[in-house]
Amino acid sequence: MANGRFITFEGADGSGKSTQAALLADGLRKSGIDAVLTREPGGAPGAEEIRTLLVEGGIERWSAMAEVLLHYAARVEHMAHTIRPALEQGKWVVSDRFADSTMAYQGYGHQLGRQAVERVHRAVIGDFAPDLTLVLDAPVEAGLKRAASRSGIEDRYERMDRDFHVRLAEGFLDIARREPDRCVIVDGTGTIEEIQQSIRRLVGERLGADLR
Repeated sequence: MANGRFITFEGADGSGKSTQAALLADGLRKSGIDAVLTREPGGAPGAEEIRTLLVEGGIERWSAMAEVLLHYAARVEHMAHTIRPALEQGKWVVSDRFADSTMAYQGYGHQLGRQAVERVHRAVIGDFAPDLTLVLDAPVEAGLKRAASRSGIEDRYERMDRDFHVRLAEGFLDIARREPDRCVIVDGTGTIEEIQQSIRRLVGERLGADLR
């Protein structure tokens, strides 16, 4: 993949990852690195259409496996039209969520289990993985409060019960502990500026970026 790098941000709802992903992408650009900011579900025209199916509507709209398949259908489009082309051009891609979110939400949150999600993952994208995954860790209650303060109709997952969100948060941490070479848990309880400084330091240490 030329000299491009792929960085993903993960975390429970309201953890602050979207803000931090945008700040990092901006910091990379200011440091002379051509960076693309994207998101999941979404990030490509077809994937954005699938996003609407997943994040809007009733909580019971889909079964856990149906959600997995929809997320991976969107991911195929995202990879084909946004991620891979950018990496092949030597750009750095910063994505607000990627495959770890499917494992956390459906595998842990919906209790589908790791093996079921892993089978789909291997079949669809094989061994492709981010160069670095930053998992923001913040208290569940604080995250839900922050998420509830946002306006909009993309709140299907936020409306799921507290037990779901506890399993989700624990799932992200378990994923990070299983893959320490790729994942780093970032304390999400500081100020936006403090968290971003920690992230920039990690990106510098892990990927050799000189973020001024």
